[in-house]
This record gives sequence, structure tokens and C-alpha cells, in this order.
Amino acid sequence: MRKSILKSLKPDVIVEMLDMAVAFENWNKVMERADMLYQCVQSIHEERQDYQSKGMPTPHVYIERPLVYYYGFSHLMRGMAHQKMGQVDQARASIDQYAELGWMEDLDEVDMQVVQEFRHKAHVNRYVLEIEAGQVQLLEEFVNFLLEHLEEGLAGLKVITEAAVRHRWQIDRVLHVFEDQIQGDGTEMNSSNNDDIYHYCYQRALYEQWMGRPQEAVEFILQAIRLADKLGMDRYFIRCTALLESLREEATAEQIGRYRVMLEGMK
Repeated sequence: MRKSILKSLKPDVIVEMLDMAVAFENWNKVMERADMLYQCVQSIHEERQDYQSKGMPTPHVYIERPLVYYYGFSHLMRGMAHQKMGQVDQARASIDQYAELGWMEDLDEVDMQVVQEFRHKAHVNRYVLEIEAGQVQLLEEFVNFLLEHLEEGLAGLKVITEAAVRHRWQIDRVLHVFEDQIQGDGTEMNSSNNDDIYHYCYQRALYEQWMGRPQEAVEFILQAIRLADKLGMDRYFIRCTALLESLREEATAEQIGRYRVMLEGMK
């Protein structure tokens, strides 16, 4: 991309474009936008270095976050896209790139905090990548990590449950360990974690169905339907109702009654 074009782009606008592409699960677009963000911040960084080498004041570019953040975010999003497309080796390489961002010059205290945050994300995402790839030998280590970092607990449990469904792992013991931390009845919901809770509930419903506990599966899918409505995500809602309909014959009359009331309330 030509420098004249890059200079007209704003990193924060590209971040918003990336968030939108992620929301629509358009991973090719995520990859494209991540590359655009990287080239944009690289152009800003090179221009700053050029001016500094000449002893001139650097031109002001308004950005909402430290420049190092955009480097890290571009690699993070590229890694996510590779992971979602099943490109494990490329995802590992992207994680390595945002694991260590301290190569930038003149990092102040705020910059170093950003570097540490991305280092932590890399540590978490290495576990996530390997668990999703079926590395069951890392499961206990990941569970212990999550118990030490409870702020990662819900997102981590979502990953474990999805991997259990995909690879046919029995994880009842893991779910029991977390039952006091992650409330299955959804009373801990808030706007910051609704999406994670939705995905956990949906994957937990699939797990309970596989384990031969259809009524437990229905309970989790009812929670997922409620969250899909709260999030305003039609594709989540359609996915949930399809799963519930497949379980209808094994659901209790009371559960089907709640389902009907829920649907009436959403009209």
C-alpha cells in the first residue's frame, strides 16, 4: 500500500473496522484489516524515526493509544484469523510476534504496561491454540493457570468446553472445579461478558447432549437463547433454536413451556 494512502488512514478507524469484521466472523477481512493496521503504524513509526534521525520534531499524529498497542493488536487479530481458519502454525507465529513488543525504542511506563498486557495475552492464547488443536495433555496445566487468573476463567472455560465437544473429552471434573466461579444460571451476566457466556452456554449444551444429559442441555440452550436475544445476534438465535428443536422430544414439559414464553416475549 502506498505511503500516501497509509498516511490518510487512522489507526483507530482501522481498529473499529477490525472489530466489525470479527463480529461478522469474516476472517479473510480480519486478516486484510490487520495487515492494513500493521502497515499504517509501521509507516507512522518509520516517519518518526526519520524525523528523529534528522534532529527534527516528529509530526503529531492523533492516536487514542500508544503506538505499540496497534502493533500488538494487528498481530493479535492476524493470529485470531489464522486460528479460526485452522492455520495453527501461522497462528503460533503471530502469537510470538505480540508476545514480545519491547523492541520498540523509547518506550515509557505506559508503553511498557501495554507490552506486558500483550505478553499476558500471548501466554493465554498459546494455551488456547493448543487446547483447541486437541493437546489434551495441557488441559490440567491450563486449568491451573485459569484458577490463578480468575479474570480469564469464563473465556478459558468456553475454550475448554468447545474443545471437549470437538475432541470428545469428558470434562465433568473440570466443570466441577469451576462451578463456584462460573455460575451456570447466568446471574453474573453483564454487558462485558455476555458474548463469552453465550458461547459457553451453547458449547455446554452441546457437551451435555453428547454426554447423554438432554435436559441439562436444554437448560443451557435456554440461557443461550436469552443471551442471543440480549446481544441482538440473529445467527446465534437461529443456531440455538435449531439445537433446542433437536432436543425437544427429550425436554420436560416445563422446559418447553419456558421456551414458548421466551419466544412470545421476543416478538
